[in-house]
Amino acid sequence: MKHPVLQFVHRGEIVRLGDIPPSRTLLEVLREDLQCTAVKEGCGEGDCGACTVVLGEAENGKLRYRAINSCIRLAHSVQGQAVWTADDLTTGMVPVATTGPSHLNATPAPGQERPALHPCQQAMVDCHGSQCGFCTPGFVMSLFGMYQGKVLKGKAMDRSTAQADLSGNLCRCTGYRPILDAAQHMADLPRVQVDEAAVLRQLRTLTPETNPSYLAPATLAELLAARAAFPQAQIVAGTTDVGLWVTKQYRQFDQVLDVTRAAELRRIERYPQHIAIGAAVPLQDAYAALEADRPQLRKFAERFAGLPVRNSGTLGGNVANGSPIGDSMPLLISLGASVVLMAARKGHIVSRELPLESFYTGYRKNQLAADELLAWIKVPLPLNTEKLRVYKVSKRQDDDISAVCLALNLQVQNGLITQARIGAGGVAATPARAFQTEAALEGRPWTRASLEQASKVLAREFAPITDMRASADYRRGLLTQLPLRYWEELEGDEPVRLEDLS
Repeated sequence: MKHPVLQFVHRGEIVRLGDIPPSRTLLEVLREDLQCTAVKEGCGEGDCGACTVVLGEAENGKLRYRAINSCIRLAHSVQGQAVWTADDLTTGMVPVATTGPSHLNATPAPGQERPALHPCQQAMVDCHGSQCGFCTPGFVMSLFGMYQGKVLKGKAMDRSTAQADLSGNLCRCTGYRPILDAAQHMADLPRVQVDEAAVLRQLRTLTPETNPSYLAPATLAELLAARAAFPQAQIVAGTTDVGLWVTKQYRQFDQVLDVTRAAELRRIERYPQHIAIGAAVPLQDAYAALEADRPQLRKFAERFAGLPVRNSGTLGGNVANGSPIGDSMPLLISLGASVVLMAARKGHIVSRELPLESFYTGYRKNQLAADELLAWIKVPLPLNTEKLRVYKVSKRQDDDISAVCLALNLQVQNGLITQARIGAGGVAATPARAFQTEAALEGRPWTRASLEQASKVLAREFAPITDMRASADYRRGLLTQLPLRYWEELEGDEPVRLEDLS
């Protein structure tokens, strides 16, 4: 089967590459086809950030910039977008006239040479943010994403913001302090920006060809029709999981069905009682929507994964994949979320809705029929009686997979627990709801004693395993202690949280 042509904008020009197999990664195409050797492969699994590039996608007549991991991103998923690497940051930039003199593409003074570095690169030089240099291009690209998305929009680049946005990049040499200095220093340098008008004109000229090896329908109806016609095709969204199957398991796919181009599934819709998050909405945007209603989720959202993973992966993909150590599902279960499954049958679009905890049937198995897709996640809006906390316990504070994720959401009225919803990850073959523990809490007084009793029930409700992340005993210990931490955070005399420590 002949593979489709891949088209995107790079270095101010339209790139057209023919016969790119659907399983080929963006990293491979950049390094091997375009000789962009600044893009490094470190871990091959989206953990270290050495492969970070920035994508630019047209949204409402402007460019939306996202730093992503190219090592686990399928190349065809960037069809119709613009791609920047650390090799490209002096190409296609224009001065920002309102902020004083610029240095890229500006006319140098007599006797002066045109500076060769973008502000995010110059800041790394000025602040001594590089030592061995292997991770440096990835850090530069995360800084470039921050520069385009925050600095040029006048947003303050404080230390905590810089640390959160760089959480997907690892460095073994510098200790991070000079890199964080560089993130703050960018705003002090003469400013430049992408010539967005030129890039948008180029993006409008791209017309992807239809090819059955990589299907990316632009509407929900077309997507569901393709799902019915090609049930054997590998479904992908942000490819943060599927990319690992390619890089670590060496799997190849003859046919891929990409859900992220369907316009309807890229939306977040707000209703009087709930929000509906489309399956193609990136995790970063989905968590921002959840955080808008529940501000206490901000730190958890940042710890879900590094920013490049959150920019690329989708909430729908995370839920559909159903990993027992996925962090979204325990939270969503505690919020009472449901999933909407859709299919095209006999010329009509049909749908059904399930509580999220009922969606899973076994380890990475679910109730999707061969012609169905997970289309929406519906999340109820909070009540004023809600007491919600979610805990991710992992070996690293940032950019790591949970040993246990526990979300507790109790409704308390007049000193009584009127309703309890508890979601747990890392303790069973699927993301799970703690029905027995909920029953032990409902109707009980809102006291520490009630939480102590419930924690004993919770420790007995699941039979966790021992693996590389934690022992079974350690996980049971967490199930015993996290409800008490929940109480102390909400009602303790001097609550202390690790994420509050500077």
